Amino acid sequence: MSMTVDIKDNKLCIEIDLEKPTPSASGKTLVVASTRGNTVTSVMVDGKPVTIGLNAYIKP
Repeated sequence: MSMTVDIKDNKLCIEIDLEKPTPSASGKTLVVASTRGNTVTSVMVDGKPVTIGLNAYIKP
């Protein structure tokens, strides 16, 4: 998983690689992109790093 995070024009921009659809833990959806939990980034807001937890999925 490769993820890029930036702030542009006061917007949080997240770019993450798509992966081959794989079943979620519950099996109800197919995951196409995920951080696999929370990831601390180098992006700072009020002097503190932004943490991102992202899941993108499709219905089977």
